[in-house]
Amino acid sequence: MVSIKGTTQTEVSAIEFDSRKCGKNSLFVAVKGTQTDGHKFIDKAIGLGAAVIICEKLPEALSDNVVWVKVENPARALGMLASNFYGNPSSHLKLIGVTGTNGKTTIVNLLFNLVRHLGYNAGLLSTIENKIGDEVIGSTHTTPDPVQINRLMADMVKSGCDWCFMEVSSHAIDQERIAGLVFTGGIFTNITHDHLDYHKTFDAYLKAKKKFFDELPEEAFALSNIDDKNGQVMLQNTRAEKKYYGLKKPAEFKGKIMENQFEGLQLNINGKDIWCRLVGAFNAYNILAAFGAAVLAGEDEEEVLAALSALDTVEGRFDYVVSSNNVVGIVDYAHTPDALKNVLETIAAIRTRNETLITLIGAGGDRDTEKRAPMGLIAGRMSDRVIITSDNPRSENPESIIEQIKKGIDPRDTGKAIAITDRREAIKTACLMAQPNDIILVAGKGHEKYQEIKGIKHPFDDKQILKEYLALTEVVQKKN
Repeated sequence: MVSIKGTTQTEVSAIEFDSRKCGKNSLFVAVKGTQTDGHKFIDKAIGLGAAVIICEKLPEALSDNVVWVKVENPARALGMLASNFYGNPSSHLKLIGVTGTNGKTTIVNLLFNLVRHLGYNAGLLSTIENKIGDEVIGSTHTTPDPVQINRLMADMVKSGCDWCFMEVSSHAIDQERIAGLVFTGGIFTNITHDHLDYHKTFDAYLKAKKKFFDELPEEAFALSNIDDKNGQVMLQNTRAEKKYYGLKKPAEFKGKIMENQFEGLQLNINGKDIWCRLVGAFNAYNILAAFGAAVLAGEDEEEVLAALSALDTVEGRFDYVVSSNNVVGIVDYAHTPDALKNVLETIAAIRTRNETLITLIGAGGDRDTEKRAPMGLIAGRMSDRVIITSDNPRSENPESIIEQIKKGIDPRDTGKAIAITDRREAIKTACLMAQPNDIILVAGKGHEKYQEIKGIKHPFDDKQILKEYLALTEVVQKKN
């Protein structure tokens, strides 16, 4: 139920959910967030000029010169209002959302680059960065807030974009950040242990992902990974057209890995061979998802396959460098047990076993603590040497995080592991350990160019530091 007190003819200059940003004739939506309740800041918003207040609970005293709108779900109302305020830009784009624990960033970037290769203009909303054609806009969240989403999409429409590809996080779904958007299609990648610091239970996490597909319109498509045990569950209540992709089970978009090496993958997709520069089985799934989505959105199969074969890897996702003495250094965003296992399985499928695999891992502070021990177990079991270090400790003690990771290592593997809190020193040590032809995996931060400690983001680039120390150790080894 919606109830309105005051005139309905008020002109609104801006939509805000942060009271500090309110100005003359702005509309303020009082949203209950994870940290605070917007209802506490209604007076501040009015003091700064807000003319309309959207809230779940009306204050006892109502200002006469303000329009009051009471709604059941202010967060959802914010999404709908933002969409209308900016002219419903998503309805003028082919908007494809990607959700799941792993693979979102790779898939949206593949699709963005794919359609641009086919001659279209496109927009991108991702963990790494937001883009409007060639213009790069900084990204702070996997999925932006509703006002920012619609503002960016409106700019995409103005710039002549035909498509928009968007990572859809479980937080964004739960917090109604995508309310009011019109999706052409949705993709489900997989679901594993993550974000339980927010969702509390795996079932709640799964239901948040599923809500995205439940709310897709019947004109849209819903494309899901048939090989994930929850792949069909995700689509069981959707009104959209159901389609599946996979490597193991029968699917509309079926793939088979013919060859897998550091240089790339040879895949057979729906009976046609393709060579891609991405590596590993997990990327074979990402390629299939991108292929399926493009075809379902109306593109020609042959042209899509040709475009996929021309695309480069995504920054921070199995992003590797090779030193002059053939040490392979790999940087990957793997920050969940399943993602780490996927990367290590990919390396295991390629390596000869005549080299040493050195894995460097950490875990983010102020996030799901239950994944730390499993990551230690996986790294210890699947690597020859393990260096446990700091990731983004945020407000936590990095040594405490390291201890939680160490507790997960099987007693039979503890001899493989050492702890070095300083991440730069840890990367340097891994490079000094490495002999010609060895493999170093630096996991956890991927594309990130910072390390967050006690609320401060310090410049830090895993790949750049890895390259720096690999070059340094080459010189040392030549001298010896």
